[in-house]
Amino acid sequence: MYLAGRMTQNDSEAFENMVKANYKEMPALFRRMRESPGIDSLVKARDEQIVRLQKENAELRTKVEKLQKKLTLFKPYIFYSQEEIERKANEILQNMQSLHNDAIKIPIDATRVCDYLNLSVDIGEILPDEHGLIVAKILPLERRIIVNSGLPEMLGTFEEFTIAHEIGHWVLHINQEDADILSEEINGNSDDENQVILFLCRSASSPIDKFEAFEWQAQYFASCLLMPRYVLQELCKERDLTNWSHLYAITKELGVTTSSLIYRLQNLGWIYIPKGSKQIYPGKIELEPKQPRMYYL
Repeated sequence: MYLAGRMTQNDSEAFENMVKANYKEMPALFRRMRESPGIDSLVKARDEQIVRLQKENAELRTKVEKLQKKLTLFKPYIFYSQEEIERKANEILQNMQSLHNDAIKIPIDATRVCDYLNLSVDIGEILPDEHGLIVAKILPLERRIIVNSGLPEMLGTFEEFTIAHEIGHWVLHINQEDADILSEEINGNSDDENQVILFLCRSASSPIDKFEAFEWQAQYFASCLLMPRYVLQELCKERDLTNWSHLYAITKELGVTTSSLIYRLQNLGWIYIPKGSKQIYPGKIELEPKQPRMYYL
């Protein structure tokens, strides 16, 4: 390096120390280095290594920047009260009604809500990973929801609730403005690069009380979206909520699962079913302010 004139300040200091410590051996060393044809290749190898390290460092910085962008897409945990979640779901339905100047159809079609939010929905195979089954995933940069076609429960009502559940994640847990900005920035990237940034949903069928916070919030949002309180009040008129056949009829009209309806009614305090029992006990139904008109299919 010294003979080739490639010394840095640190190299020079180290070289001077080496000469002082080995001054008797240095003349012989210099003679051998002048006679060696490999000195140029050593310098070249050093330069190539520096270039390689600089390239790896640049790639690492790029990965860190992408990770930082990814983190901005997902909100930190926020406590939402049940009232807040229900209000967000109702706002979407009311805005849809205002946009089309028409009543919301029952049962509510979750894919129409996706259209309103500019989200696309696909049904496709999602392989499990090291953590287990994946029910669905959201690709924020593509504004796309993918529901796992490999689930044995993938029938009409379960699929509808799963889509509504993912809409809940989109509304409550994803920074939509950041997703749009980042989507424009990397618009030329391949699909594989875009899919690195995704939101995985592990389970939409586990008991509600076992959900972690994010999953519970999305599930509660889905129940409010597909079973609005004011719709339930209309459907429950002249019906006995302690009668299973009446509940089955309501379930059919809403296009949801019986377990979802039971959870919603119990959460509202309209009925109560003791754990492990099939006996339904009545609860108090509180009247709500008049809501947008609905009609039923």
